[in-house]
Parts: sequence; structure tokens; C-alpha cells
Amino acid sequence: MSKQSPSSPKLAQTPGFGTPRDLLQPDTGPMMLLQATAVACFVFPSNMVLEPLGASGYVAHILALLVFFLWMASVALGLHSTLEFKHPGRLALGALVVVSCTAYAAMFAGLGAPSNETSRASADRWMLLMAASSGVILATAETVRTVDGAMVLVRAILRGAVFCSVVAMIQFVTHFDPMVWIESVMVGFKDNGGNQPFQQRGNFLRVAGSTFHPIELGVLASMLVPLSLWRSLYDTKGWKSLQWAGSGLLVFSIATTVSRSGMVGIATVALVFVPFLPARTRQWTVLGFAAAGLGLFVAVPGLVATLLGTATAGTADPSITARLQDYPRVEALVAAHPWTGIGPGAYLSANAIEVLDNQYLKTIVEMGIPGLVALLVYMVVPGVAAWIAAFNAKNERLKTLAGAVAAACMVAAPASAAFDALGFPVLALIYPFCVGLSGSVWIMVTREKQELSSAGPRQPDVIGN
Repeated sequence: MSKQSPSSPKLAQTPGFGTPRDLLQPDTGPMMLLQATAVACFVFPSNMVLEPLGASGYVAHILALLVFFLWMASVALGLHSTLEFKHPGRLALGALVVVSCTAYAAMFAGLGAPSNETSRASADRWMLLMAASSGVILATAETVRTVDGAMVLVRAILRGAVFCSVVAMIQFVTHFDPMVWIESVMVGFKDNGGNQPFQQRGNFLRVAGSTFHPIELGVLASMLVPLSLWRSLYDTKGWKSLQWAGSGLLVFSIATTVSRSGMVGIATVALVFVPFLPARTRQWTVLGFAAAGLGLFVAVPGLVATLLGTATAGTADPSITARLQDYPRVEALVAAHPWTGIGPGAYLSANAIEVLDNQYLKTIVEMGIPGLVALLVYMVVPGVAAWIAAFNAKNERLKTLAGAVAAACMVAAPASAAFDALGFPVLALIYPFCVGLSGSVWIMVTREKQELSSAGPRQPDVIGN
């Protein structure tokens, strides 16, 4: 069989695919609204809301809903064909949305636990979050079609994350929250409360940056470290020194949260992402993590000891004891409504003792056993899909990107056992970006395999770096 040229009609006219070199060439990239949403997640405080919209009226959530409605309109008007973009993330999203809709309908039909105006309003907010998450996931997977397109979106996410890390550094050093300056100029918005920029742990005041809580910051920073490292390796725009400094700020942010979840997250990143790095980069990355630990030990006396003490406290830590005490109460709640739950987002604690610091427990109470299964699919499948894509990718930049996305997604699964992750507004919207990128790399690797197969055995030379 003769070798097929890259411009062959068989390659160029295949719906949803391009030529092999398209993987490396610039494209229109993600829509500007999607990029603005990513930045807004970190820059505009989520406790500041438009009063008519209530708790769902924070800037990033409004923009994410606009993304969803824009995606819906483009599909309805025939301007965009969503069925061409098939990836496991759609299954994960679909499972959670379907179960949420079922539990929501059961709640309003009176098939679950008795509800009141407050619990029904909370269920409404959950459904709006599902719409916002759907918009981000679908728009990301369907507009980020090349590695360069992914770089554009990753830059936007990291701009917001670095801003958050700078805020965290100021909070940690000065014990002052600069986010009050932004809140003071947000005319028309009101403080809805709920955020905890500072929290005492040991001899340190743990900080939240521009997120709601130190745990949320620790998990988010560990999720974004692999994407930041990928950008630092392959981004040809901007100063390399600033890109690497951004990665360092994210690692420092994890330390400032004095969080077990952050440590589990960075350990997950090391296990999942590091094997997909080029060999020499892998060595430098391991040395970099070791140097970061040594630097924290020297620069902030007592911080490393506090982190290790927190990780090994066991049941001596009141927060762990409180979490263990949740299980008997959850068992009784689930036994009463095992299949429909009490309604999505409807579990509202009467006091701090009854807060469920575990997204899996909260979900099984609210949406029953089907909800727990759907949540596990949502938290696990996108990361596994990206890992499979990384394992099969041939192009180095694409392989490393897929590995970074896999690590980012996989951080969310264990973290959700430590706190009600989807109840925290920044994480609840940034994780969908990771799910969407999982879909993007799955599609790109699928396209790469099909094109290499169609082009014959010599085609890999065409797409080399």
C-alpha cells in the first residue's frame, strides 16, 4: 500500500478529525467566555453574590451558566454538532446529571423525605450547579481540539490559580486578607458569608487564598500543580522563570493550608503524573519536590513538623473523630430513603457537629445509592480516561498533557472523602474544567491513533516534535 499524504482527502475530510499535524498547530481554541470563567473562579470571591440570585449568584457561576446556555443555543440552532465528540467524561457527567434529575423530581413529587422551602431552594442550587458544570465540561471538551488549544485554557486557569496563590502568601505572611479590597469594589453584590480565609492549626494560621476554605485551596493547588508543570515545560509564550515561579507558588500554597488533603493530593500527583514526564524532566521534578520540602523546612520553622504531625495524628485529631462519628447517623438516614435520598443538595446541618465533611456520605444521603454510584463515576472515570489516553499517546506534548490531566482529575476522588468537595464553589467549577480536558485529550489521542493507522507505518515521522 502506498503511503498516504497528510493532505489526503481520507484524512482531511473525516468529520471531527484533522491531519496529524493539526495536533500541534494553533487553532481558535476555547471560547473567551470559557477562559473568563476559569479566571473568575479565583479572582472574584464566591461569597459575593447578586442578591436576587442568592448563593448561586457569584460571578464565576453566572459565567459558567452563560457558557451552558451558549452551548445549548449553538446545538439547538445547528451551529455545533455535539454528537461528534465522544469521550468517557460525557458518561460520567451524564450519570450524575440523570441521578440528580431523578432525585430532584422525587423530592418535589413527595417520594423522598419531607422537604421545606429552604431544602427545596438548596436543591435548586444543586441543579444550577449541574447546569454550570455541564456547560464547562462540554464546552471545554468540544472547543479544546489541539494541544495548543489546551495550552490557551490552561494558561487562563493558571492565571487565576497564581492570583489565588499570591493572596494565600500574603495571608500567611501578614495575617491580612487582601480579598476584602475586591469585595469592597463589587458594587451590587452582597456578602453571603460562608468563607473562612483563616483557620488555626497548631502554631500556624492556615489560609484559604481566594477560595472558601484552606482545605479547598490545598486540594485545588495540588490538582493544578501537574498542569502548571506541563505549561512550564512546553509553553513557548512568556518568561520561563515566571512559569516555574507559578508552579512553586502552587506548592507553597499547599503548605500554607497545613492540610492532609493537600498532602494526599500532591502524593497522587507524584504517582500519576511523574511517570509520564520525559526522563530528564522526571529526575529534575523529583529533585524539585525534595528541594521544596527542604526550603519550607528552613524558611518556615515548624511548618514541616506540623504537616507531619497532622498527617499522623489519627483519632487524636478532633476533626478525624468527628468524621468517624458521621457514619452511624448517615447509615440511619440512608436506611430511611436508600434509593431517592432526601433530595440533591438538601442535607442542611443544624450545627457544626452535623456537617458531613465527606462528599460521598453527603451524596448517598441526598441521592441514595444511585447517587453514590454516579458520584464515584464522576470522580473516577475522567481521571482513568485521561490516564489511558496518556498511556496510548505518541506525541510527547500530548502524552504529558494527558498525564497532567489524569493527575488533576484523580486528586478529586480521595479529596472528596475528606470534605464535601462539590459544596465548595471554586473546586465545584474547576474540577469540571479538568473533566472537560480529560475529554479533549481522549479525543485527541483517539484522533492521533486513527490518523496514524490510516496513514501507514511511516506516518509517525510527520508528527514528530
